[in-house]
Amino acid sequence: MYFFNSIVIAVLLFLLILLANEGGLRLGQYFANKSDDDIKSQTTAIQGGIIGLLALILGFSFNMSLTRFDNRAAAEVAEANAIGTALLRTELLPAPFDTQATELLKSYIDLRLRIGETDLTDVAERRALNKRTTELQQQIWNTGLAAAEEVPNPVVTGYFVTAVNDLIDAQGLRNDQLVRHIPPVIFYLLFIIFLAAAFLTGYAGGLGRRLQRMPGLVLSFLICLLVFIIIDLDRPRRGIIQVRQDSMEALR
Repeated sequence: MYFFNSIVIAVLLFLLILLANEGGLRLGQYFANKSDDDIKSQTTAIQGGIIGLLALILGFSFNMSLTRFDNRAAAEVAEANAIGTALLRTELLPAPFDTQATELLKSYIDLRLRIGETDLTDVAERRALNKRTTELQQQIWNTGLAAAEEVPNPVVTGYFVTAVNDLIDAQGLRNDQLVRHIPPVIFYLLFIIFLAAAFLTGYAGGLGRRLQRMPGLVLSFLICLLVFIIIDLDRPRRGIIQVRQDSMEALR
């Protein structure tokens, strides 16, 4: 589902909810003359239970998506800090390794910013950029090792090697956070409950003597709007809500 636009998903869900509501309404009108107060009360009770379950799943899904969004933002800051620490510690390296490491790290920052702007669905581009990232990491690591061989002082060169190791770990953590999404089965369960709630709402309205479509439309619209926000939060490189790269920009 990640490859579909979140707006398209929300609009399709809204249309399906309207169809389910209309189907339940017509079925309720058909059985209206065959129902009594007990059946209507039972239908209303079941409808309330499903709407309560819907609210529970909505809250659970929103919390999951928001937590993942916060984790991705924190990972971006952590990676920028790790690169910044490595940049500062290049001053500990002897010449010409200090200049070489600084230039490599500047190129690394530009590359990480470029990766941060690449859509996760662009698999070929991301594969090429990740390959370049690995190559740059190896070059930075080799520079630190060469400096350590020339000046085998852990206070001078060891700190830089440790910073490079943290830099690589921070990149791996950020990549891991990018691919962590809400399991699709939760969205499917959410959509099924939506449709069931819409159907029962229409059915309960059809059993009554008076019909008001507007409250159901407003409720359906608000639910679909919330679903759109949940899906958009869960997509770090697509949609409206995206993790900003302010820390990496400031570092550059």
